[in-house]
Amino acid sequence: MDRRLIFLQIGVIVNRPGSRAAQALRHSSRQPVPQAALLRRAACVLALSSVVLLAACQKKEATAPALRPVVATAVQADGRPSTMTLPAEVQARYSTPLSFRIAGKIVERRVRLGDTVKSGEIVARLDPADAQKNAASAQAQLDAAQHRLVYAKQQLDRDRAQARDNLIAQAQLEQTEDSYASASAQRDQAAQQAALSKDQLQYATLAADHAGVITAEQADTGQNVSAGQAVYNLAWSGDIDIVVDAPENALAALAVGQTAKVTLAALPGRSFVARVRELSPAADPQSRTWRARLTLENPGSDVRLGMTADVALSGSATQPAVASFTVPATALFHDGNTPAVWVVRSDDVLELRRVQVARYQERTVAISDGLKNGERVVLQGVHTVTAGEKVRVMAPLHPEDFAS
Repeated sequence: MDRRLIFLQIGVIVNRPGSRAAQALRHSSRQPVPQAALLRRAACVLALSSVVLLAACQKKEATAPALRPVVATAVQADGRPSTMTLPAEVQARYSTPLSFRIAGKIVERRVRLGDTVKSGEIVARLDPADAQKNAASAQAQLDAAQHRLVYAKQQLDRDRAQARDNLIAQAQLEQTEDSYASASAQRDQAAQQAALSKDQLQYATLAADHAGVITAEQADTGQNVSAGQAVYNLAWSGDIDIVVDAPENALAALAVGQTAKVTLAALPGRSFVARVRELSPAADPQSRTWRARLTLENPGSDVRLGMTADVALSGSATQPAVASFTVPATALFHDGNTPAVWVVRSDDVLELRRVQVARYQERTVAISDGLKNGERVVLQGVHTVTAGEKVRVMAPLHPEDFAS
């Protein structure tokens, strides 16, 4: 600041009415003060004014915000070829609901969830009272129709004998023949109704139409059910399917007839061969995946329905084997419906990078596309950061927790 401006400010402060400097000067003008004391007072006032002016001229610098710390580490290819592995589930090839063909009240259930049943085995019963009454009524109508038919036949025989002797007119014979035909038709109708009533009575008993395992219970004893309402779900014995929902990039390895390697979490150390039997022609509108069914060859009795499986796809010319990057499962994020990870660029700015996951494991995931050697990936707190944010990278406190 210019010296003239400083002395001008000092003059304003000293001459300001009511200021201590002005009072001191006026007091000194009234009483004789030694010259040395006046010089000391003037020096003090000048020093105080200089401090005030320098403090006012000094600019305040804004404090820079602290960078967010993130746990990240550089990734390296593990050197193993990346095989497309998809999660799957063990299911029966055929699974059907068991239901009564008539409405009624369930009075007995003979099997429970997980039970094995044989073909024709009784699994549940309805209250048969109404069906029994309908069957008895239909049988009575059949008996009455049968008696009417017998009487009509006897009358027809008599009229025919009399007609041969010209004892009755031809019109009377024709009327008798019509009565006999009507009685015969009524007897046939009553017979069909009686047979239907017997079937209805049999429908009050629910039997398994195939051998298999009960996989669901959907009605309880004492419940009123309608015709066709599911009571059990039966998984048929025989062929076992591996059901997988495949993304678009796996379709080339899921052509009908191709084989795949299947491993089960419940049976470690063992692998099975499955052959693609069926592939959905269209993607699911929600998940955008294609459902594939693979028939498991020689499954064995220890392979149970509902087990989780991993399907390793091979034999695809469009899916060359490439090195994969193994990262902790905590590093995985999602950009919409696509897997992604947070990558720290060279300028310490975060970037959300879409990746392709080759396989999921218990604590880690194998990424086959989207990363390069040496790139730093955020391992923790992926849901608390934003794209474009500048961060401070920290090494893991316990590296063994993130070991693959």
